[in-house]
Amino acid sequence: MFRTNATLDAVSDPPVAQAKRWVADRTFRDDHPLLDLSQAAPGYAPADELRSYLAELVMRPETSTYTPVLGLADVRAVVAADTARRFAGDVAADSVMITAGCNQAFCLAIGALCAPGDEVVLPTPWYFNHEMWLRANGIRPVPVHCDAAASMIPSVAAIAAAITPRTRAIVLVTPNNPCGVTYPAAFIEAVADIAKSADIALVLDETYETFRSTDEPAHALFARSDWSEVLVHLTSFSKSLSLPGYRVGVLVAHADLLTKAARLADCQTIGAPHVGQLAVAFGLQHLGSWIDARRHEMLDRVDAFGAALDGLTGWEVLSRGAFFAYVRHPFPGESATSVCRRLADDHDLLTIPGECFGPDQTDCIRMAFGNVDAAAMPEIATRLAEASR
Repeated sequence: MFRTNATLDAVSDPPVAQAKRWVADRTFRDDHPLLDLSQAAPGYAPADELRSYLAELVMRPETSTYTPVLGLADVRAVVAADTARRFAGDVAADSVMITAGCNQAFCLAIGALCAPGDEVVLPTPWYFNHEMWLRANGIRPVPVHCDAAASMIPSVAAIAAAITPRTRAIVLVTPNNPCGVTYPAAFIEAVADIAKSADIALVLDETYETFRSTDEPAHALFARSDWSEVLVHLTSFSKSLSLPGYRVGVLVAHADLLTKAARLADCQTIGAPHVGQLAVAFGLQHLGSWIDARRHEMLDRVDAFGAALDGLTGWEVLSRGAFFAYVRHPFPGESATSVCRRLADDHDLLTIPGECFGPDQTDCIRMAFGNVDAAAMPEIATRLAEASR
């Protein structure tokens, strides 16, 4: 038998796929359906106007062709203008790369920044795909623990203390996956200052930025004339435009980093999907009201979840927001994986265990709201109460 890459032996299997296998062969009663809180993909369809536009696009022969590695020029310009508007800053099209989803944006950024043996500071609980990619490439994730007493926001001092001569980047996700918490602008900007003083990058994944509870810019980094010397901004349109299957994300960074990222992308996807790129440009130019309505829909789900679990014995909501809640389970000494498996088997409730999000997370589980609406939240609380009896 041929040998395989031993580095990947240290990489966990995809957590959402693992969870979905728990229920793959199950049938569910009509009066007790599966409530799938495992994946943070929107359960709602794209806007009607966007679906009609997509239907037109696939009939155009030119949309079956490759695009430039960095993305279609017109789409890069639209995304640059939208980024500048949302963050009240200055973003040029040549700072924008269109990627095949935000996960690829992260992979390309890390590939452009880090070599095997380097380190990346990664607050825990972390987004599991970030940790998986680092380990797959021989890069050491350095955890910084987030405390519920601090609203699951990492300590600026702890982040600074985690930096070593091998550190190449600090990674933040805001609103956070898995916690849902939105980091304050002052915190993000303080971490950026630390990164700049250490000559490393701040990789800022803002996939869920649309779903914050405010219209104010998430931070003022793009308003700085030197933003490209520290900031690597990542985002996705999978959530805001409900296009996860079209794989369109964004990497915004200094042109030198994009040059290196393009070398990697040319060996992978070449360019992001042609149809998806054009769909994003259409959505950003025409669907602002639809996007805002989806934002309020998700905010309603977050509030409904909090109201449903308020006072529920044993289950403690540590944080919630955007698409997520991070919840402490009431079974001391039992692994979150065991709890989540029991919730799936006995209560038709699919969640992701805390062990997937880093060390010392075995008492927590993540619940994602993409597939459930506000009306389902009382039923979630009922099933959790039944599980703890």
